[in-house]
Amino acid sequence: MRNVILSLSSAFCLLTPVLATADTIGKIRSSQTIVIGIRETPPFSYTDDKKQALGYSVDLCLKVVDALKKELKLPNLKVQFYPVDSATRFSALVEDKIDLECGSTTNNAERRKKYGFTIPHFFSSVRALVRTESGIKNWNQLRNRTVVTTKSTTTVKLLTERNDTNSLNIKLVEGNSDQESFKMVEDKKADVFPMDDVLLYGLRADSKNPAAFSIVGDALSIEPYSIMLRKDDPAFKKIVDNEMLRLIHEGEIYKIYDRWFMRPIPPKGINMNMSMGFLLRDSLRFPTDQVGD
Repeated sequence: MRNVILSLSSAFCLLTPVLATADTIGKIRSSQTIVIGIRETPPFSYTDDKKQALGYSVDLCLKVVDALKKELKLPNLKVQFYPVDSATRFSALVEDKIDLECGSTTNNAERRKKYGFTIPHFFSSVRALVRTESGIKNWNQLRNRTVVTTKSTTTVKLLTERNDTNSLNIKLVEGNSDQESFKMVEDKKADVFPMDDVLLYGLRADSKNPAAFSIVGDALSIEPYSIMLRKDDPAFKKIVDNEMLRLIHEGEIYKIYDRWFMRPIPPKGINMNMSMGFLLRDSLRFPTDQVGD
C-alpha cells in the first residue's frame, strides 16, 4: 500500500521540488513533540469545556501524527495544541511555534507563495449572515451598510474588491474572531457578516436564537480548506501528503467527515446536517494541493 501511495503522490504532482529551508522533522525529533495550532472554528477545530481540542480538521491532523509516529519511529511522540486566531496562525507557523495549523484555512495560490498546504479537506463558499428582520437577500443591498468580517481572512480582500468595483460605500469593520464578528451582527453593531458559509451555519446553530439570523447571497467565492505547514519542507510535507492520500483512497476521510457534519457533535449535540458537497467529492477523485487559483 505504501508503494501505491508514493506513486500516487508523484502522479498527482503533490510535491514540488524545492530547496529545503525548514526542518520540521528535525524539530520534532529534538523535542519529541509536535505542536498543532488550532483556532475556534467549529466544527473544524475548537476546544470543549475541558479545554480539549476536537473537530474535523483536528481528527485529520491526529491521523497525520499517527503517520509521523510510524514513519519517524517515535511511538511516544507527544502532541501539544497551541491556540491561534485568524491573524496569529500565520506568524505562529513562520516563527516555529506550531508545526501544523489545523482549522479552516484557505489554500490558494497567493498563500502558497509563503506557506505550505496539503490536499484540501473541505470546500466552502462565501455568503453573508444577516438578521432575518433586515430583509437583506443579496450583495447589491449592502450599499451604505456596516459590514463586519474577521481580520486576516480572504473575505476581507473579496469585500474590498466588490466595494471598489460596485461603489457600494460600505463601512467595513473587522472582528478579531468569527465569534466577535457574529456578535456585532447579533448586537446590531453591524448589518452583515460575510464569511465562509459553513462557519456561518455553525455560528447560527450555536446562537441563542438561530431563527433570528439568515444566511443569504450568491456565492462570492469558493474557499478550499487545507492543513497548513511550513513552506519549503519537502520531507515533512511528503509524510503529510501521503497520509492524506491514504485517508482518501482507503475511504477514512468520508467516515471522519460524516462524524462531524452528519451527526450531533459535542458539546451541545448540534447536527450540521451537511452532506459532502460535489466539489469536495470530485476533488477527492483527483487529489492535489494546487487548488484555489
